[in-house]
Amino acid sequence: MKASKIAYKPVGLALGAVSGMLAGAVFKQAWKMLGRDEDAPDATDEDHTWTEVLLAATLQGAIFAGVKAAVDRAGAATPRRVTGTWSG
Repeated sequence: MKASKIAYKPVGLALGAVSGMLAGAVFKQAWKMLGRDEDAPDATDEDHTWTEVLLAATLQGAIFAGVKAAVDRAGAATPRRVTGTWSG
């Protein structure tokens, strides 16, 4: 394994944590914009319909995947601009 990939591992872990927090905040704002409750329903929440639960889960998954991909890509591409070596 290349040294750059080993050095990137802790950075990748930190970026993963940051991306999770960022995605959570983005999802919360998106859920509010849809005019829903403050918090998204859990799958076992009896007070919400199937449609609401599945919509929340789908939206949350899409946002988390998109934010994670963007943060991971930026985290891997930035060292390339600085060093000329792809670290991801």
